[in-house]
Amino acid sequence: MHTFSFNHIALSVKDVNESIEFYQKVLQLEEIENTASNSKTRWLSLNEGKQLHLIPRPNFEIKVNKAVHFAMATSDIDSFVKYLKELKIDYSDWIGTANKDYIRKDGIKQVYFQDPNGYWIEVNDDM
Repeated sequence: MHTFSFNHIALSVKDVNESIEFYQKVLQLEEIENTASNSKTRWLSLNEGKQLHLIPRPNFEIKVNKAVHFAMATSDIDSFVKYLKELKIDYSDWIGTANKDYIRKDGIKQVYFQDPNGYWIEVNDDM
């Protein structure tokens, strides 16, 4: 039987510098060395050895929908939502109600917002 663990997520982005700035500012992710190649792909740490790879594709069409997203957890989601407001970043619940959080059936609070390329990010308090 094979066993697996999550390693990284890779996103195609129009402007890798803009995306790096967004993820560093909003999620406070630290840039780490791209040890795989000398390409212009840049890596960010998601902690615990997990990574976000941002692959520059300035001429590609990026198609997104909310069902394709990644989620990050924080122990203080209310403070994070306040931070999103300070940054003037729109967020919503799952169904798209603007500036509203959602409490799931299991009690986990969550919000959704988009990065500069339109990718959806969920932040919840499932810690």
